[in-house]
Amino acid sequence: MLEIMMHDGPARLGQYLDLNTPNILPGDSSLSLILDEPMPYNVPLSLAEFSVKKTIENAKESDETGIGVVQGSKYPELRVKCALELEKMGNEILMVAHSDELQKRPLDLLNIIINLRESIHPNTALYFPFVKIPFIPLLAYIGVDFFGDASNDIYADLGMLTTPHKIYDQKEYEIYQLNHEELRNYNRNTMDFVLREVRENIKQGTMRNLVEERCCSSPETMTALRVLDRDYTEFLDKYTPLY
Repeated sequence: MLEIMMHDGPARLGQYLDLNTPNILPGDSSLSLILDEPMPYNVPLSLAEFSVKKTIENAKESDETGIGVVQGSKYPELRVKCALELEKMGNEILMVAHSDELQKRPLDLLNIIINLRESIHPNTALYFPFVKIPFIPLLAYIGVDFFGDASNDIYADLGMLTTPHKIYDQKEYEIYQLNHEELRNYNRNTMDFVLREVRENIKQGTMRNLVEERCCSSPETMTALRVLDRDYTEFLDKYTPLY
């Protein structure tokens, strides 16, 4: 179980086994991914309900606990239902399905993540498997604990160089001339740096400053931050001290 050490706003500095969080969920984690029922993001309610029902049934039939997959497509209430059932079965980490799609839909991203974070136990970890690096500070700020690093290799395969602020196509921006292996290592180091930066800013109480700086890098992240401040003041105020 994740132990929360401190907050800076909704952002959580935690300890999970020998890992400080927010962090990358190790690929060699002893926890297995519980069988789910995948479903596209933008589907009718009946199909999303079927996905959640089958995901819960699969988890109940599993002989072990581990990483539960939170299905529910675009419906926050179904996401919460799925998460609570998976949590009830003893799954300590909940993976948010459709993470790539959610980064294209800032309003949905906030609605789903914040509803999950407010509904599940504080010591249950949220896992965002495919993440664009500029989104990491914002996601950590609203309570995501683990991130997947597969995006680093995928962007390297596409010839894309990742930085804390932006993702560059090497064919258009000749910042470095890196081969595939060098590019993959560069991208991995970038994610490692950003997560270290996030943890240190939580420790120093400066996480909000980092989020505002990073969210200037793209329309999606800036939109998300503005909607967060406009529509989720109670969520922010709950964890933000008054000076």
